[in-house]
Amino acid sequence: MKLMRKLMTFLTLSRESKRLLLESFFYLGWARIQKRRPFSNLAPSLGKHMQETGMDDECTDRSIVAKVSQAIQIMNKYTFWESRCLVQALAAKKMLEKREVENTLYFGTAKEDNGEMVAHAWLRSGPYIVTGAKGMERFTVVSTFAYPVGGELHEQSYNPAISERT
Repeated sequence: MKLMRKLMTFLTLSRESKRLLLESFFYLGWARIQKRRPFSNLAPSLGKHMQETGMDDECTDRSIVAKVSQAIQIMNKYTFWESRCLVQALAAKKMLEKREVENTLYFGTAKEDNGEMVAHAWLRSGPYIVTGAKGMERFTVVSTFAYPVGGELHEQSYNPAISERT
């Protein structure tokens, strides 16, 4: 019954919303496959290493960023594969690149209370965090990959406390 209700809800969505949700599902699957590749092979396709796109709102279409972020969050719940932070960030990155929207992919590390090292990935476009906002403040940025669209690039100097979340 629950599945039927969700299907009916999906069918009542606009054509644009349906397309965006299906696209995000596809890119989440694509990103999961990419995650299995050796990072040295994946890295060149991620953008300019150790660079960032601007934090200003002028280079970012907030509406597009919000729609992509929401589609990834929704469809993430319906994948039958693991779609954690890196998979979500890669999928959203591809969706934004397709729409010519600047973005920066961040990789961070932190230490758990038990001393175990953990990693996290998140995506930012302008001042907005597209994916991976939850808990990102506790991670130290160790690498960035920028996808500029005619804007200036900046050396990596990210401070997660100053970004907005979508």
